[in-house]
Amino acid sequence: MTASSSTGPTPSLLILGGTRSGKSRLGQSYAEGSAKSPVLVATAEARDDEMRRRIADHRAARDGRWQLVEEPLALHAVLKREARRDRILVIDCLTLWLSNLMLGAHDYTARCEDLAGTVATLSGPVIFISNEVGTGIVPANALAREFTDAQGRLNQVMASACTTVIWVCAGLPTILKPGAPLDIRL
Repeated sequence: MTASSSTGPTPSLLILGGTRSGKSRLGQSYAEGSAKSPVLVATAEARDDEMRRRIADHRAARDGRWQLVEEPLALHAVLKREARRDRILVIDCLTLWLSNLMLGAHDYTARCEDLAGTVATLSGPVIFISNEVGTGIVPANALAREFTDAQGRLNQVMASACTTVIWVCAGLPTILKPGAPLDIRL
């Protein structure tokens, strides 16, 4: 990723894909390939052993260049505080963030709109990682259907807000929305 021009928008990238599709690895590689200091904003909460293992695996994949900010809910504030020209933020992931909001009975619709509105105001580049959960069967229970609908709406508003959008399937990236300020080499 390269810096934006003084007249263009700050680069922002949304990476979408299914579980274990290679989204996080791609976002990490873009951040590490930039000339900026990488900052991971982790939204996961270690609520069980399986999630603790996933978090440990993600930590092991990053080297000492990375700064870590753990924030399960207040992404808007973290982005405003942490985004700078000399840094590149990787938000991993929006799906867990949305889940945290829903389980905490927060107004997730407003928070998603606020997050999308924040993207254009940031002073440094950011990469958002998010799952695409709407390509499978319709869930059998009401909460799962509500989550699938909310995740689809979140992905849509973020895709609209970000300068570039990439879909990852089986580790293979496809550019869905090319953005001039990003220098993406696939």
